[in-house]
Amino acid sequence: MNKLSVLPVFLLLSFSLSAQQLSLFTQYREHLTLINPAAVESDYLAFGQNLVFGGSFRAQWTAIEGGPSTQVLRGSYFMDDYSGVTMQFGGHIINDQTGPTGFTGIYGRVAGVLSDDPEFGGFALGLTAGAVQYRVDGREINVRDEGDVIVDENFTQWYPDLGLGLYYYTMLGGNLDGDYFYAGVSVPQLIGLDLSFQNENGDFSVKRVQHIFANVGLYKFFDDVSFLEPSVWFRYAPGAPFSADINLRYQLPAPIWVGTGASTDGNFHFETGLALGLYNDWSNIFKIGYGFDYSFSSFGPFVGSTHEINLSIAFDR
Repeated sequence: MNKLSVLPVFLLLSFSLSAQQLSLFTQYREHLTLINPAAVESDYLAFGQNLVFGGSFRAQWTAIEGGPSTQVLRGSYFMDDYSGVTMQFGGHIINDQTGPTGFTGIYGRVAGVLSDDPEFGGFALGLTAGAVQYRVDGREINVRDEGDVIVDENFTQWYPDLGLGLYYYTMLGGNLDGDYFYAGVSVPQLIGLDLSFQNENGDFSVKRVQHIFANVGLYKFFDDVSFLEPSVWFRYAPGAPFSADINLRYQLPAPIWVGTGASTDGNFHFETGLALGLYNDWSNIFKIGYGFDYSFSSFGPFVGSTHEINLSIAFDR
């Protein structure tokens, strides 16, 4: 019986493979509740909007056939008019495909914020729970001679999944009066899995390990209603190098933002977007953002650029 582990196949794609077991995002501040189930939406800290719906599409490593492609639908509600324990609710659907492997997850989210007044800060504990379908198309994996397929079937398995996060945010004083600081740590995939797919021709094993994420950032507001947001996203997974994304985003005194940054993996980031309604006295804010990554890594094959589109609408409810 032939046997193949999918993990080494992934290693050929990128030196940061283990981090790639979970989806990456250029505009990660728009996906904080996916990264950390305890996080407060960026639309609340930046604009005071506590009901958010959004979607995104990401095409990664476009120079490689079968590079990662990720789609997300998400929603979040923050009951910010309560003290004591303020609740957050939400959920998301995520689909990710990388070559012959992929997964689709459906998650619900609940979090509690300990605070006397959540507008000024609090400490949150959050949990996601859902189900994930893992897929391997053995017909697309050639590991010997050209056209030699180990297993000529498309395998799928469903598994439960949990995520846990801690998050802290506070409105500052002194020289940073009215500005927000935030920090969080999370394990978005608590259940590590050893998946097996097999038939009479062979079998596959796919090992997924727990990832540890951390975020830290600051909202620095100015008198003209513009703001700066420096932020860092730290990532660690067993067997992969520690990595971090360092970014700076500036919301202009107009409905436009720009941002730039870099990662320790050798990637350059750029983002821009529109926040329609922000300066039009609208009660709702519609955002469209574009993110671009380019890899300068000298390790492994040339992987090309990454493109990400993010859409969202935020309400004050």
